[in-house]
Amino acid sequence: MKRLVGVTLGILTAIGGFVDIGDLVTNALVGSRFGMRLAWVVVVGVIGICLYAEMAGRVVALSGRPVFDLIRERLGRRTGLVTLIASFLVTLLTLIAEIGGVALALELASGVQYLLWVPLAAIAVWLVIWRVKFSRLEQVFGLLGLLLIGFAVALWQLGPDWGDLMHQATTPRPTGNESWLTYAYYAIALFGAAMTPYEVFFFSSGGVEEKWNRRDLVTARSNVFIGFPLGGLLSLAIAGCAAVVYLPAGIEVGTLGQVTLPTAMALGQLGLAVVLVGVFAATFGAALETALSCGYTIAQYRGWQWGKLVRPREASRFHLVIIICLVLAILTLLTAVDPVKVTEYSVVFAAMALPLTYLPILIIANDPDYMGRHTNGPVLNFFALIYLGLLLLASIAAIPLMIVTKAGQ
Repeated sequence: MKRLVGVTLGILTAIGGFVDIGDLVTNALVGSRFGMRLAWVVVVGVIGICLYAEMAGRVVALSGRPVFDLIRERLGRRTGLVTLIASFLVTLLTLIAEIGGVALALELASGVQYLLWVPLAAIAVWLVIWRVKFSRLEQVFGLLGLLLIGFAVALWQLGPDWGDLMHQATTPRPTGNESWLTYAYYAIALFGAAMTPYEVFFFSSGGVEEKWNRRDLVTARSNVFIGFPLGGLLSLAIAGCAAVVYLPAGIEVGTLGQVTLPTAMALGQLGLAVVLVGVFAATFGAALETALSCGYTIAQYRGWQWGKLVRPREASRFHLVIIICLVLAILTLLTAVDPVKVTEYSVVFAAMALPLTYLPILIIANDPDYMGRHTNGPVLNFFALIYLGLLLLASIAAIPLMIVTKAGQ
C-alpha cells in the first residue's frame, strides 16, 4: 500500500509539475492565433519528453550516478563541456522566465507591479531551496500545480463547439493571415516548451537525491508515462481556452492576464483565484527546478559536492552557483524586459539546444558498460532515433525561422 501511495503521489506530482511558464504562455499564444491546429505538436512533444526522461531515469536508477558525471566520463571533457554550456544557458534563460512568471502571477493576485515582486520571488526561491526537504518541495508545488485543471473545467464551461475544435486539431495548417513560416516557428516553440531540458535534469538528479535503484524503475516509469501525458492534457486545455475565447475575436495573447482570463469568464472570480494559485505553484515550482538544475549541471560536470541532502557548507559551490543564477535573474528582469517575451525566446532556444542534451543520454542508454542488460531495445531505439532527427531538424530551423518571421510576428 505504501508503494502504491508513493507511485500515485509521484504521478500526481508529475502532472502538476509538467506545466511551467513556457507551457502557459506558448500554448495560450498558439491557441489564440492557430486554434487547435498545432495540438499535434503537443502530442509529439509529450511522447518525446517521455522517451527522454525514461532513458535519463533508467541511467540514474541503474548507475546511481548523475547524468552530467556520466556524460563527462563517457564522452570526454570537451564534448561534455559543449553539452554543459548549451544546457546551462538554456536553463538559466528558463529560470529568468520562471521568476518573471512568479512575479506576474503575484501582480495579478495583488495588483502590485510585477517588478516589485521580482527580488522577493527570487529570495523566496532561495529560501525554499535552502530550508525545505527535496521530497516536500516536489510534492507541494507539484500537487498545487494540479489546480491548473481549472483550465480544463473552464474549457468545458465555455461550451465550445467540440466538433470545430476537433476539426482544427485534425487540419494541421495555418489559418487566416498566418503563413506556413510562422506556423513552423510556433511548432518549434511548442516542441521546445514540451521538451525543456531542465525537466529531465531535475527528474534524473532527483533520482540520485532519492537514491533510486532498479527497484524504483516502476515508480520512475509510472511518473513519466502516466504523469507527463496527463500533464500534456493541461497544455491542450490552455490552448483550447485561448482558441475559444480569442481566436474568433482575432486577439493575440500577449500577457499572463490574458492567459488566465478565460477561466474568469467561465468560472468567475473563485475559478480565477484557484487557477492563479495553480499558476503561482507551477511557475514557482519550475523556478525551484531550474535554479536547482543550474547548480546540478555545473556541480555534476565539475565533480563538486551537490544536492539538497548534503549540508550546505559541504556543497558551498553548488549553492553559490544557484545564488549567482538567481541574482542574474533579478538583474535581467529589473531591466524591465518583458517576462513573456523572455519565455517565448526561452522555449525556442530550448529547442535549439535539445540535440546537444538528448544525444549524450541516448549514447549512454545504449552502453552496456553502464546499463548492463538494460540498454535500449530495438523498438525504443527506433523511436529514439526518429526523435533525434526531429530534434536536429528543429534545432537547425529555429534561428532562420526566428529571423524570417521576426520571432513569429
